[in-house]
Amino acid sequence: MKILLIFLTFYLISAAVRCFSVTGYSGGSVLVDSGRSSTSNTQYLQKQIHTGWNTIINKYEEDQWINKGRFILYLNKNKHIMLFIRELNAQDSGRYRIGISGSEVVEINLDVLVGSCCNVAKTVEVNNGLTATFNCEYSQNHIYYSKIIFKEKKDSIDEMINTTQRKNVRFSLTDKKDQRLMTVVISPLTPNDGGVYLCGVSINKYSYSYSIINTVHLHIKHKVSMSVVSGCSGGGLMIKCEHPQYKTNPKYICKESDGCTERKNPGVQGEWMENGDVSLYDDTRAGVLMVFFRELKAADAGTYRCGVKVSDYTESFTELQLNVTHDANYPKSVTESVYLGGEVNITCQIPEEHEVHFCKELDYHICQTISSSKVTEISGSSERNEERVVTVSISNVSVRDAGVYWCGAETRDTYLTFISLNTKIQLNLIMPPVVRHEGESAEIICPYDSIYKSKPKSLCKGKCSTRDRNPLSETVREEKETKTRRLTLNDDVTAGVFTGTITGLTAEDAGKYWCAVTLETELNYLYTHMIVIMNEELNLIKYERDDVSIQCRHHDEDQKIFCKAHEASMCVKDGVSLETIRDDRFSFSDEASTGVFTVNITDLREEDSGIYWCGAHIITKVHLNVSKDKDRHFSMIIIISVCVILLLIGGFTLTVCKLRHKRRGRLSTSDKRKRKNNTISSCADSRHDSLSDPQSVQMNSHDELPTIPSDELLYTAVSFQKHEESLSDATVRFSEDEIHSDYATIKFTT
Repeated sequence: MKILLIFLTFYLISAAVRCFSVTGYSGGSVLVDSGRSSTSNTQYLQKQIHTGWNTIINKYEEDQWINKGRFILYLNKNKHIMLFIRELNAQDSGRYRIGISGSEVVEINLDVLVGSCCNVAKTVEVNNGLTATFNCEYSQNHIYYSKIIFKEKKDSIDEMINTTQRKNVRFSLTDKKDQRLMTVVISPLTPNDGGVYLCGVSINKYSYSYSIINTVHLHIKHKVSMSVVSGCSGGGLMIKCEHPQYKTNPKYICKESDGCTERKNPGVQGEWMENGDVSLYDDTRAGVLMVFFRELKAADAGTYRCGVKVSDYTESFTELQLNVTHDANYPKSVTESVYLGGEVNITCQIPEEHEVHFCKELDYHICQTISSSKVTEISGSSERNEERVVTVSISNVSVRDAGVYWCGAETRDTYLTFISLNTKIQLNLIMPPVVRHEGESAEIICPYDSIYKSKPKSLCKGKCSTRDRNPLSETVREEKETKTRRLTLNDDVTAGVFTGTITGLTAEDAGKYWCAVTLETELNYLYTHMIVIMNEELNLIKYERDDVSIQCRHHDEDQKIFCKAHEASMCVKDGVSLETIRDDRFSFSDEASTGVFTVNITDLREEDSGIYWCGAHIITKVHLNVSKDKDRHFSMIIIISVCVILLLIGGFTLTVCKLRHKRRGRLSTSDKRKRKNNTISSCADSRHDSLSDPQSVQMNSHDELPTIPSDELLYTAVSFQKHEESLSDATVRFSEDEIHSDYATIKFTT
């Protein structure tokens, strides 16, 4: 009875525990069938260590595939628990046990040998539809072992063919014992044949256990079609690769000259992304990869794959042969300016057999197709080949319409569309000019699209490209104010407008101002002209058939203007440029070094009269008054008449003055004669008195002298005679100091 009980106990133990040994090779893998089916949701894998058992995998839920690093537990098609250990090393040797359900355990003794037979992995690339052939080398010890080929799948490792079966539809296996090679042939290949293949040899004839000695990565390249694509050096190129069967699969483009090692892909789906010199967009809704070459170079020429990743080992692609040509006429660069709310027409030429493509660059320099624009075609031809002239009209222009546009020819193929963009159009918006007088304040208003409300904004004067940037002030951000000296910037995000205010205008403030938004680069989208009218005006009066020269100031390279208008603001939009004046009577000369250009008008006419504005942004107001020739003759007659009258008046006045002078002369002579007689009589009396009165020795000559200063002396000599009765001699003396006096002094000395 005891013997029976011991026998039964050993039987139960043997039924609960299954134990066997397997051999693997360093660098290779082992695949072991536990020989037991799973009847529970709980399985585990443990390895024995010196302190007990170390749990590697704990399975608490039913699953087909459990992967923990290099260790995998899975259920094969027979629901047996399989153990797969990859990339073996010497430390993997030891005792393992697989817990299945309850107390049932499978124990495996693994022995890892170090050798060179199995540390081999190879990659094979074959085009879809062709034949794939690869060899697996094994050691001398495995010559008489059975051989097998497995393929790794998502949640299983499936047997594909073995040496017993030798051939299975498209798969064949040949064991060349003399060369220690097993050769696998797959023909014809399909996209689903890509993946990881395992070459194995049997290591335990009592269990389904194999040592994996080689790993083969088979890549299937499915070339859908081949196309030739052409573009102009310096132009843009848009390529659209269609993959309708794999809409959500990752897509890429690569160049075959470098083995397609550098695969450019968007990285994300549904967004434009930059990758080197190209921008990419993965459109998962249409299953299209869009590739935009911003500026083609000669080095971009070559063979490309524009493909989709079907699986980790299968790709589908279109082969592109890209040719980059050099044409002196392309690409063209055009600048168009339009007022807000206005309409602009853009024209470009494309070959007759192609469709037109019109697109706009966005933040990442991609070219988004414009579908809302009205496109009209005008037939035409060029000297080189037949071409169509295409006109694109954009009406009711808004701030969102500003930017860079491309126009080109579109070519369609079965799975490919490419657009050669050969005309670049810079569309700028214009605000009405700001016209102020010297010394006043001015506001520059910059409306912007709501998508830019959180972006920094700035005002720039003159040349405002990224390279030649000449910022007027610091940038202003939403709901903030920036002030620098005479300039204040204010951003009103509610109204979508930022405003620059300049106080105390001077001639240096005149010029072109750009409104800019900072994105990846500076986007200068709108400009206006600041016109400063100088306080000093010029007034000119001329006659018909006269000539006139007018000097105008300028200090920049902008177009010079000479305009006849009531307001200076009309000259920026409707003013006449000197370079385009058709009238031969108008000409100009430019003295750039002096900041002055001269307008010459010959053969003036009466209709030339009016108000002119001359300059560039520094404007001088000129009043020109041109009168007719008869007015000139009449004026000459008036002038001559006035002169004659003045001469007559002068002559008459002179005659009257002379007559009056002569009259005064006569009156003066008569008076002097009377005074002379009186003087002589007085002298005689005095003499008589002096003789009578010897005490009187002097006669005062001022007793009756002339009283009119203008009267002259009417005598030059006075004769005195001695009276016989005089008691003494008398003398007459003239004072030499007074000989220039109008009146002489006479003294008598006894």
